[in-house]
Amino acid sequence: MINPNSPSLRLDSIDVFRAVTMFLMIFVNDLWSLEDVPGWLKHSQAAQDAMGLSDVVFPGFLFIVGLSIPFAIANRQKKGDSNPLIVRHIAERTFALLLMGIFIVNYENIAGDAMVISKYVWEIGMVVAFFLIWNVYPSNPDRKGLYTGLKILGYLLLAALAAIYKGGDVENPSWMETHWYGILGLIGWSYLLGALTYVLTRDRLAWAIAGWLFFVLFNLADFAGALDFLDPVRKYVWIVGSGSMPAFVMAGVVASVIYRNSVSRDSVGSTYLIMLLVLGLICLAYGFGTRPFWGISKIRATPAWVGICSGISFICFAFLFWLVDLKKIKTWANVIRPAGTATLTCYLIPYIWYAVITLAGISLPMYLRTGLVGLAKSACFSLLVIMLTGAINRLGIKLKI
Repeated sequence: MINPNSPSLRLDSIDVFRAVTMFLMIFVNDLWSLEDVPGWLKHSQAAQDAMGLSDVVFPGFLFIVGLSIPFAIANRQKKGDSNPLIVRHIAERTFALLLMGIFIVNYENIAGDAMVISKYVWEIGMVVAFFLIWNVYPSNPDRKGLYTGLKILGYLLLAALAAIYKGGDVENPSWMETHWYGILGLIGWSYLLGALTYVLTRDRLAWAIAGWLFFVLFNLADFAGALDFLDPVRKYVWIVGSGSMPAFVMAGVVASVIYRNSVSRDSVGSTYLIMLLVLGLICLAYGFGTRPFWGISKIRATPAWVGICSGISFICFAFLFWLVDLKKIKTWANVIRPAGTATLTCYLIPYIWYAVITLAGISLPMYLRTGLVGLAKSACFSLLVIMLTGAINRLGIKLKI
C-alpha cells in the first residue's frame, strides 16, 4: 500500500513544470502586443494543419492539473476528509473556475461603448472581486467576520458588474453568456472530469489508464463520425473539447499514479523515466499517425493535437523529473517559483496591468514591440508578472480555490 503521508511522494518537478508553463503562458498571451512575431510562436488557424508554441502551452497546463490531482486528493485524505467532502471540494473548485472563466470571456466580448463605465474599469473591478472572494486570508478568529465580509463584498461587486454588463453589438447589446467558458472555465470542466475519474479509480493504474483512454477514444470517435448519433444532445450535454481536454488531465493523472505506485515498490528512478518516455513516444506516434486524417489543430481539438501535445508533456515532465527531483538541480527555477505556487494570482495580474496602462495612456514605442526586441520585451513582462506575484504573496495576497 502507498503511504500518502510519505515525504518521498513530494515532487518539486510538478511545481517547476507549472512555473515554466505559466511563464510561457504569460509570454504567449502578450504576443498580441507585438509586431513581426515568428509564426511558430503563435496560435495556428483552425483551417491550418499546423501547431505553434502557443498551441502547446494550454495542453501542458492541463497535464499539470492532472499531475497534481492524486497528490491533492491524498493530502485531503490525510486530513481526514471523506469521499463526499472531497467531491464537494472538487465541485467548489469547479464552480470558482467556471465563474471566473465566464466573467473573463464576457469581458472579451464586451461592448465598451454601450457600458456606463469604461470596459477597463469593469475589467479591474472583475479581478479585484476575484481577489476579494478567493484570497487566502489568515487564520485569525478575531478577524473572521472581516474576512467573511470581504468575500461577500467580492460577490456583490461581481453581481454589480454583471448588472451593468453590455456585450456583443453596441446597437443591440446582449447580457452575459457562457460563450466558450474561457480558459479558466475549460480548465474547470476538465479538472472536474479528471478529478472525479481519479476519485473512482484512485491509484489503480489499469483503471486510471482506462479513464484516460476513454477520453482519448471519445475524441477520436467524434472525429471519425462514430458519435454523430448523439448530435441531438451535443449542444446540451457534451464532454469539453470532445474529450481532448480531460484527456490531457488524465494523462497527467496517469503519470502521477505510475509514480505513486513506483514509490510503493521503491522503484522510482530510471524505470519511471523510461515509462514516461515510452508513454510520450506512444502519444507522439498516435498524434502523427492520426494527422493525415484530420490534421493538427488546437481550435478544432483534433486527435493529432491531443496525441502530439500529450507526448510533449510526458517528455517535458520526464526531463524535469530527472533534472529537479533526481539530480536536485532546481535553484535555476527560484526566480519563477511564484508562478508554480500562486498560479491563479499570476494568471490574473496581467488583466489589471493591461487595463491600468490603457487607462493611463501608456504605450511602448513600436521599436520595443517589434521582432526580437519585442519578444525580449514579452519575456521580461512575463518575468515581471511572476516577480510581482511573489511580492504580493509576501504581503499576504494569494488566490487559492
